[in-house]
Amino acid sequence: MFTVKKIDFKQINDFIKLPYKIYKGNPYWIPQLDSENKKLLSEKNPYWKHAKKQLFLAYDDKNNIVGRIAGIIDYNYIEFQETEIGYFGFFECIDNVEVAKLLFDSVKQWLAENKLNKMMGPMNPSTNDEVGFLYEGFDSDPKILMPYTHKYYLDLAEKCGLKKIKELYAYNIPVALDDRMPRLNKALRIVQKRNPNITIKTFDKNNFKKTLEDIIEVYNSAWEKNWGFVPWTREEFESIADDIVNLADPNIVMLACDGDKTIGMLIAIPDYNYVFKKMYGKLFPFGIFKFLYYKRKVKDLRLMIMGVKKEYRHKGIEAYMSLEALINSVKGGYQECELSWILEDNVMTQRTAEMMGGSIYKKYAVYGN
Repeated sequence: MFTVKKIDFKQINDFIKLPYKIYKGNPYWIPQLDSENKKLLSEKNPYWKHAKKQLFLAYDDKNNIVGRIAGIIDYNYIEFQETEIGYFGFFECIDNVEVAKLLFDSVKQWLAENKLNKMMGPMNPSTNDEVGFLYEGFDSDPKILMPYTHKYYLDLAEKCGLKKIKELYAYNIPVALDDRMPRLNKALRIVQKRNPNITIKTFDKNNFKKTLEDIIEVYNSAWEKNWGFVPWTREEFESIADDIVNLADPNIVMLACDGDKTIGMLIAIPDYNYVFKKMYGKLFPFGIFKFLYYKRKVKDLRLMIMGVKKEYRHKGIEAYMSLEALINSVKGGYQECELSWILEDNVMTQRTAEMMGGSIYKKYAVYGN
């Protein structure tokens, strides 16, 4: 006998701690910092100024917590995409169809009470955060800000009537100046000849405020028509940018410029999941010392944002930025880079990844009703 109950922020620790039980013994699951998860779900997160949520916990007949889920409504998404749909997010569950169905049905009912009859997810909590169930690639660690979920979640979702509506790809790209270079340099010369005013520069932390304005403009132009896209508000972007600045290696944050105008960007960050795995969700009392020690040993990257303004597409500028980032990554001693996530129908970015020697090694899936 299982039950599902609505909870409020007073029970947030129960909500955050459940995955430690669900993934106990799994060598690939990596907890993010408990404090960051709490911040993500708290009203301190500017996302909740245009969105709302309802958290649910599932219990067995001995009052043990056996599942969790969140119902989420992003009013900016509904307005921008012109579609009446809500999200489910933060889904974790024991391998039990009855529990999963109770969780999904609880979100469906809550969304219906808010006049929404469609849902998709998982979104944790939005399309600008962790998205999807892991669909392929269960035998390796996730990169930073990418989800890891049990394989049986796919079966639970489908048995509860949800259908896969979109696949997202993660490419693994070797970081080395190898036999790709003659081909890449040839492509670069063509791009430079056709676009003599285009230059690539690295991120200057001392000019952060001006750069932030440029990045917001590029981001909202470059991703405007993408599936699932919703523009960040300035407050959201500033909050996220603070984290990126703290984590980023400025030498592998590339800005493409046409004269003095920023028209494209590539943001790769070191894979601090390597460090978070050692910390196991805790910053204090000893986590901070682990962070300071292990961060010097990070050898992988995640390329998380790459795009150009729509009027500059199909000019090879993404490849130009990628090559410059590759050269600087080699200088920085990095070994591998994950490019993620890429929509299954984003052929241009897939071609760029393949040109850089990348191959798909993980897939994620978004489900909906």
